[in-house]
Amino acid sequence: MKNSCAGSVNVVVELRLLGPVELSVLGRTTEVGPPQRRTVLAALAVDTGRPVPADALIRRVWGTDPPDGARRALHAHVARLRRLCEQTEDAGPSRLRLVRRSGAYLLEARADQVDIHRFRQLAGRAREPGRTDRARAALLREALGLWHGEPLAGLDGQWAAQVREAWRRQHVDAAVAWAQAESRGSDPVAVIGPLTELLDAYPLVEPLTEALMRALHAAGRSAEALDCYAAVRKRLAEELGTDPGAELRKVHEAILRGGLAESVARPVSAVPVPAAAPPRPAAAAAAWPGTAPVQLPMGVRGFIGRGAELAQLEDTLASAADQPSAVVITAVSGTAGVGKTALAVHWARRAQRSFPDGQLYVNLRGFAPGGSVMSPAEAVRGFLDALGVPPARIPAGLEAQVGLYRSLLAGRRVLVVLDNARDAEQVRPLLPGAPGCLALITSRRSLTGLAATEGAQLLTVGMLAAEEGRELLVRRLGVERVTADPDAVREIVGRCAGLPLALAIVAARAAAQPELPLAALAEELRLADRRLDALDGGEASSEVRAVFSWSYQALGPDAARLFRLLGLHPGPDAGLPAVAALAGVPAARARVLVAELVRGHLLTEQPAGRYAFHDLLRAYAAELVTTHDSDDTRRAAAHRMFDHYLHTAHRADALLTPRPSPAPLPPARPGAAAEELSGHRQAQAWFTAELPVLLAAVEQAPAAGLYSHTWRIAAALTTYLDRHGNRRALTAAHTVALEAARHRGDVVGQAEAHRGLGLAEDRLVRPDAARTHYLRALELFGAVGDHAGQARIHQHLSRMSEAQGRHQQALGHAHDSLAHHRAADDRAGQSAALNHIGWILAQLGDHRQALAYCREALEPARETGDLNGQAHIQDSLGYIRHRLGEHAEAVDHYQQAIDLFHQTGDRHSEASGLGCLGDIHAATGRPLPARTAWTQALAITAGLGLPDADPLRAGLLDRLGHAPADAAPAPARPRPAPD
Repeated sequence: MKNSCAGSVNVVVELRLLGPVELSVLGRTTEVGPPQRRTVLAALAVDTGRPVPADALIRRVWGTDPPDGARRALHAHVARLRRLCEQTEDAGPSRLRLVRRSGAYLLEARADQVDIHRFRQLAGRAREPGRTDRARAALLREALGLWHGEPLAGLDGQWAAQVREAWRRQHVDAAVAWAQAESRGSDPVAVIGPLTELLDAYPLVEPLTEALMRALHAAGRSAEALDCYAAVRKRLAEELGTDPGAELRKVHEAILRGGLAESVARPVSAVPVPAAAPPRPAAAAAAWPGTAPVQLPMGVRGFIGRGAELAQLEDTLASAADQPSAVVITAVSGTAGVGKTALAVHWARRAQRSFPDGQLYVNLRGFAPGGSVMSPAEAVRGFLDALGVPPARIPAGLEAQVGLYRSLLAGRRVLVVLDNARDAEQVRPLLPGAPGCLALITSRRSLTGLAATEGAQLLTVGMLAAEEGRELLVRRLGVERVTADPDAVREIVGRCAGLPLALAIVAARAAAQPELPLAALAEELRLADRRLDALDGGEASSEVRAVFSWSYQALGPDAARLFRLLGLHPGPDAGLPAVAALAGVPAARARVLVAELVRGHLLTEQPAGRYAFHDLLRAYAAELVTTHDSDDTRRAAAHRMFDHYLHTAHRADALLTPRPSPAPLPPARPGAAAEELSGHRQAQAWFTAELPVLLAAVEQAPAAGLYSHTWRIAAALTTYLDRHGNRRALTAAHTVALEAARHRGDVVGQAEAHRGLGLAEDRLVRPDAARTHYLRALELFGAVGDHAGQARIHQHLSRMSEAQGRHQQALGHAHDSLAHHRAADDRAGQSAALNHIGWILAQLGDHRQALAYCREALEPARETGDLNGQAHIQDSLGYIRHRLGEHAEAVDHYQQAIDLFHQTGDRHSEASGLGCLGDIHAATGRPLPARTAWTQALAITAGLGLPDADPLRAGLLDRLGHAPADAAPAPARPRPAPD
């Protein structure tokens, strides 16, 4: 269908999929690349705003049997698409961003920037009640104007073909609705040409014929309308062996009588673009006992969102044409209350005209309270009753009943919705046995068995996005009430964790009490111990606690125990070793129990072997563990979990900076062993993955009575947080640690907390506050005779004094630090102190003696495997060699330092080293390498979030912003001495 009317929305950046895949920037088409790259872009754009797992992208681009190099090719295409998106940075709010999130890729763009989403928005607005025909026609005309030919033109593969067919149906649906609205708006002639073209492309789509006949009759061309009917009746008889449907026959008869009543447009949804059902066997046709069953329940009022899921269901139906000898099965899974049934019923009602022989529905009560699960025998008997089979003709046994049920469906197009299934065994007898039918199943469990044996398509339903949650409240409560208190609405949506059932219950409570401020409901939800009470709809089916309990009661005893204990975990997610420690079981057993929770959608498996559940399930688990488990059980589980995190953090910290612990750790409880970390990279990766958990553990350990764990975990985090420039977290963790240590009168704990707070203040360039904390820590470490602690504090004080230009004072602290490190027999600490002394001597101009100290520092650093220490020594040697005029050697030392800092994850020091390397290049007449090094350093400071006023970033900005391209800038102030 060709349209001359273009869309009225003018966007700066637009992705076009309804034709060739194109990126338009300011009206100019930007080259995307070869077909595979365009397919990757399309596969991301159809899920704009939602993460698409890499495996899903590979399937969309290369199919179910991808070549060996598919993942590498995907990464290459994504890299080039990311650069393409970067070209839109100047477009402000219209810019595109392609980001990676937990093993998935996400295209950030507004929905109206992607033509298929804009098309659906306009079509959806046209369907809203209360619109005039003129307004409806205008919206649909704009929607149809977005089409520029064959959708996804030039793209091959099964996914592209399926999506193309699904979008064609939506196009036809919109065209029919437009034609109806335009005809009722007194302009029937305008629709005749476009409808004729569409009917040539889709000659078996009856709503198209019906719309064209209405338009021809309204235009005074009734004879042509009757000819159109005769032509389609002949095609249906020849190709499908059927007669026109009842609606089309009514239109024909009305025209023959000389009058035609107005009616609303019939949605096409998924009508005969896929292949029709095979001819019915004569026996089955004769056996059909009654009228077509229509059992679908009422749809959910105000259904919103789920665009990607609905599109996948439409794609599944479209693929039926490729499976003429198989029943199409889709299994929809998701956690309790996420809206699986609402989605299934909503789509089924949209697609019911694709199944003219009926729609069967049954609630299998797979997770109903009281164990009242429906048996397959009860369900199939209900289906036979719905199909009109007389009781006398229903055989006695289940096998015979299933045989009759499948015989009746043979050769027909019937939709079978099996709602709330417990497992695959419950639904297998209820699946149709012949092609032409579709079985749509919902369950809280992922029915992977059906995928393996029956080829079912699996679809997981997740939480609603924040904007979708707000829209749900708008539809239930009205726009005025929702917009009157946006802060309360934002909090309600957030605290309901995107769970539709929870939002619906809150909306119901609010609707029943129109005078109740939404802020009052938000406050109820804010109280974690009352959150589930606030989400009580007054009956078991609408009470979140009851709904969750049905899934919980289906668990085995060990999995149920683990679910309860997970309510003690600080969150937001957990690795398998931590889960095993919490439960006090071996990792292999924990893996089995976690799999059971994942299958029941009480836990979500995330990339890298981590597990999480949303806040409402967490609140439910915490409630259960308090109710069902003794104080001793809870304390023991919490102690094992915190032991695991403490001992692993201590091990990881030792790998980042080898040195003896100021206070030996008490042994971990049985079952709480630390993770095995074999090197610096593993330690770095573990801290990165566990950081949110560890910070939450510091906050929550005091409530469990584990005050020592609080400051010890905070102390183990200090080096990692400092090297990553996370000053806020460093301050927060040690503030809690200091309070916990004071509560127990723990002198060493207080000293460590003061050290951490002093370091945070020091890095924030607040020297007075830093010195206060450092001196208090020095006093406390001295009181207990802790040489290692005193050595580190002297080292901090030395570095801070040097940064203030007090070099002699700094040199004194450095020598004190060396003496205490030697008393503690800390070889790595001695190395750091020697390097620090050398650095200060270099600032005093004694470069030869400085060189000797720094060279002496290298041996113990290498001996202990202290990579970060080696990096700082190389940095010092680079500085000293540069001052001695030995520029080639200086470049070599700085490059070694930069490589080591990068390896250890010390990004701030890496940036500082790059800045110094750039200075040497500039001083020796090499402006291009200088600017390259400064630019790399500046990029690191941006990644660390340093403000422009930060001394390191300010110096880099000055050098890059004011230095001529062919001249060297004045050397910047030397970087601070290593810590």
